[in-house]
Amino acid sequence: MDLRHLGRTGLRVSRLGLGTLTWGRDVGEHEAAGMLKAFWGAGGTLVDTADVYADGGAEYMLGRLLDGSVPRRDLIIAGKAGCVADPERRFDGSRGHLLNALDASLERLGVEYLDLWQVHAWDPDTPLEETLQTLDTAIRSGRVRYAGVVGYCGWQLAMAGTHQLSAPGDRYPLAATQMEYSLLQRGIEREVLPAARELGIGLLPSSPLGRGVLSGKYRDGARPEGSRGARDRFSAFVAPYLDGAAQRVVEAVATAADGLATTPARVALAWVRDRPGVAAPILGARTTRQLEESLSVEGLTLPGEIRRALDDVSAPVHHYPDHDWSSL
Repeated sequence: MDLRHLGRTGLRVSRLGLGTLTWGRDVGEHEAAGMLKAFWGAGGTLVDTADVYADGGAEYMLGRLLDGSVPRRDLIIAGKAGCVADPERRFDGSRGHLLNALDASLERLGVEYLDLWQVHAWDPDTPLEETLQTLDTAIRSGRVRYAGVVGYCGWQLAMAGTHQLSAPGDRYPLAATQMEYSLLQRGIEREVLPAARELGIGLLPSSPLGRGVLSGKYRDGARPEGSRGARDRFSAFVAPYLDGAAQRVVEAVATAADGLATTPARVALAWVRDRPGVAAPILGARTTRQLEESLSVEGLTLPGEIRRALDDVSAPVHHYPDHDWSSL
């Protein structure tokens, strides 16, 4: 698998990443081991996790698999902190919370450092200076190599990416930002992606298959047994991408897949993987077989005419202040 630099840093990551959101909850250790081996065998390096995935269970499972299944030195481990289960304060970017969470993550993973550590959400109740200084502290301590953010909107990303710390001229550049991005969700193209590209911050798209919808499994209203759309816990997560506009995109992807003798999932992944500014889409899978299908996209590059057709059918509608507003 080809490697890409993460933003304007020296860190190189595989151009597909492996997500662990469901590990320790829907995915057991045996299946997780199979996925990690398949990912590593395909040349994958970037593994994305978080302290809140399965209440720490995903990190614990990944830690047990390191070295036993895949050498730690061959992986780029990306962790997250700042999202908490407490309903009174869901986001916490304070120094105390972040550093405590980092230490707990390192212990669960059984590692001495994280290659990439990401603030999991914008915390409006903590000064940005405090959050960024904490990232700097973690890097200077050797427990973190590079820093990033998750879910920051355009102005928040611009603030974080240009903010000067207290010491004159002291600013640690962010390496990555993670946001949902797919043919069904192109909203970040309005502000987040331009900001990231201008600041040299690499984009790690989550849900590159539109929460599974772009695989075609929900065509004609079907909700296959075992899919997220068929489970009460996740049906609301999938529902926004089952409307008429989304179905037109799904059908276009399916038509492109037929013409290329491949699968809709591969077409959708190839599209987002090769978008300007993208470093590595994060793949989510419940089984090794699903992951292997996604990894096989490495051999696919979309022809220009198909890429442009998909661009057109999935184009987001932006009005004021982007366009079509001067006559209002």
